[in-house]
Amino acid sequence: MKNKQVGFLVIGIAVVIAIIVFLFNNAMINIANTSCAHGSSCAMYGQIKTQTYVSGAIILIIFIIGLVLVFSKESEKIIFKKIKPIREAELKPKKFSKKSLDGLEDNEKKVMNLLLENNGSMFQSEVVSKTGMNKVKVTRILDSLEVRGLIERKRRGMTNIVMLK
Repeated sequence: MKNKQVGFLVIGIAVVIAIIVFLFNNAMINIANTSCAHGSSCAMYGQIKTQTYVSGAIILIIFIIGLVLVFSKESEKIIFKKIKPIREAELKPKKFSKKSLDGLEDNEKKVMNLLLENNGSMFQSEVVSKTGMNKVKVTRILDSLEVRGLIERKRRGMTNIVMLK
């Protein structure tokens, strides 16, 4: 349950207890009036006052606790996300041998060699400018290399970063 709901529940309990105490005190006063011949100097009247003050204080404390719960701020959930540490091997691009580049077309080899020369990653716009090919052609080449699992593209703002896998 939320704090506000619990607070209203506690306030309701305080009201029910107050009604019970009020009815109990009226019954006690009626009993004292019929059984005590001394009048207001009877010891029963003193006990009734003491019991009324004690029960009133208890009701007030319960009511205040209910108000505090109603007006208190909800507790915030703290979420911890585990971050996988980067290993040294993941930072370095894989070494491609001439054999692994054999099945590629000339333009694909050109892009792969360019990535290898730039530590395995660069912006897609840099690939376009350094190869001298147009954007559409570079995009198609990168699509082909990505399908083969040789590279990976990650979105960064309005451009992509091309990385060797």
